[in-house]
Order: sequence, then structure tokens, then C-alpha cells
Amino acid sequence: MYIVSACLAGIRCRYDGRCNRDDTVYRLVTEGKAVPLCPEVLGGLSIPRVPCEIILHGGEKRVINRNGEDMTGEFVAGARKTLQIAKILGVEIAILKSKSPSCGCGSIYDGTFSGRLIEGDGITCKMLKDNGIKVYTEDEWRSKYLEEV
Repeated sequence: MYIVSACLAGIRCRYDGRCNRDDTVYRLVTEGKAVPLCPEVLGGLSIPRVPCEIILHGGEKRVINRNGEDMTGEFVAGARKTLQIAKILGVEIAILKSKSPSCGCGSIYDGTFSGRLIEGDGITCKMLKDNGIKVYTEDEWRSKYLEEV
């Protein structure tokens, strides 16, 4: 069993009310091999919502929306709920949406809302990794593990 970013499964839960459907991920969900989750929605954020990015503030990661509001609490709450569900299901692998402040794996937006990427992980991605769950972006999964599903 996998957990996957709900937007990759075709669920309209992105900040702008759209989805990023990935046919490989969608297939995993429809075959009952994966559970779609949106950490941001689990954390209490609405659809649509003001875009958010991660910044470093006083040496710690904070999630700030484009209006300057600190949304870190909601992102952490959603990550914790995602981890809790993953543990209940015995999940060992997550397929998450690249670049997201929640789900980004390996690279995320730099916090300036300019479209620039930096090295790093989103809040949920990091929490899952820290708890022994392997995390892949949709592109990594498709290129490395398509044969396994």
C-alpha cells in the first residue's frame, strides 16, 4: 500500500482548486494499491487557498502564504495526520507532488514566490522521511518503479 498526493490522483485539492493528475498514480489508486491524501487539506486549509512557500526564519522553516501569513501550524498538523494514516496503513512508500511546500521532495520553491527552486523537502515529505517512509516524486516513481506496479 502506498500513500499519494491527492492532487496526483486527480482530486481537485491544489491551492488553486485544480489537480495535477498523473495517470500512473491515478491507476494505483483505482486499483486499490494507494490511498490519496492532501496534507494541506488535512491540516485545515481550504480549497482554493492563498499559495504558500517555505522560508527560513530564525533558523527554522516557516510556511508563509503570499499575503505574509504564517501557515506553519496548518502544514505541520497536516503532515502529522498524513504520517498517522501512513503508520496505520503500514505504508513504506509515498509518492508526492514535486515542489510543493507540503509534498515537495528534493526541491521546493525558494519562498520568494518567483518560481525559483532550491534544494529541500516540503513539511510532509520531511516528516515521512524522518519516520522511515521512502518518498518519491511522481516523476521519480514513474521512471524508476513503473515496472513494479
